[in-house]
Amino acid sequence: MTDVLGYRAKFGVLGPSTNTTVQPEMEAMRPAGVTNHYSRIIVDNANALSDETFLKGTQLIDQGTIDAVKGVMTCAPDYLVMGMSAITFYGGAKGAETWQHNINQVSGVKSSIGSVSVVEAMKTIGGIKRVAFLSPYYPVANTEVRNFLSDYGIESVADHPFRAPTWTAIAEISNHRVREVIKQMDNDSVDAILQVGTNLSMAKLAGTLELELGKPVIAINTATYWHALRSFGISDKISGYGRLLEEY
Repeated sequence: MTDVLGYRAKFGVLGPSTNTTVQPEMEAMRPAGVTNHYSRIIVDNANALSDETFLKGTQLIDQGTIDAVKGVMTCAPDYLVMGMSAITFYGGAKGAETWQHNINQVSGVKSSIGSVSVVEAMKTIGGIKRVAFLSPYYPVANTEVRNFLSDYGIESVADHPFRAPTWTAIAEISNHRVREVIKQMDNDSVDAILQVGTNLSMAKLAGTLELELGKPVIAINTATYWHALRSFGISDKISGYGRLLEEY
């Protein structure tokens, strides 16, 4: 029997309970016949974040992920879309591989994770060796992102951590602030702009900035959902979110 609404695919989408961006952005990118089923990773809204408390907070998210996976699997999804990104960069390429393997083993289905998805997006677009990236993180987590990218031969020539004071404050970082930071980081040596941190809304803005800057601007929620669709064999071209979903 086939699910009436999710007749092409049922995606289990996971994210922290404090995240108010993943669910609406991925729902907006959802093609007909695909349904998203959101599962929240329960985590308190941390205050007065620092390098140390940010790391601890992401580790708490990590600890709650398996329960959220088990919860969403009760609706029998075909594939998982992991809507948290910081922990998927930790430990470089090997760390991401181990983390994703554990998720797949627990769920019994395949998954897309943010760190791998952005690298696959850059490979697909091609010609990207030097990036500038922004995040809502603290410097310690940006270091993990740089190290991860370097494992794939991608050089980070500039980066900006917004240092959001709470988890929910990440979703309050305005498009205006994001645009200002990107314009400051961009120069002729940068092949592409990358945004990480799934509660930082940038899916729509990325498409606009690509036209303005004349280079790829990759938002992590777009890359992760694109990777899930293509990995599951769904090739619909979706407009409004940049070249990645429109052309590849």
